[in-house]
Amino acid sequence: MNFTELLPIGSIILLKDAKKRLMIYGIGQRDETNKKDYDYVGVMYPEGNMGEGSQFLFNHGDIDQVFFRGFEDEERSAFLNRIQKMLDEQKESDSEHEG
Repeated sequence: MNFTELLPIGSIILLKDAKKRLMIYGIGQRDETNKKDYDYVGVMYPEGNMGEGSQFLFNHGDIDQVFFRGFEDEERSAFLNRIQKMLDEQKESDSEHEG
């Protein structure tokens, strides 16, 4: 997935097979325990962050429904474009080292 296609923070979503909605509060997250990358981190809506164990890592493909799309502006677009450029450069560098 193209990083610039990710939902903005503040978006309210429902995951597949879930009963409780989540609010996205971060994108491009890494689980340091297993070194796995995820598209999003979210907290239960409307409760928000309730401490340790209340944050959920998930990917865009896990989303069943979007109830609300968060705020988007030029600053967010520039941020996403910078990150996408860095990811593209990293992929290019990785493929040069493999070949």
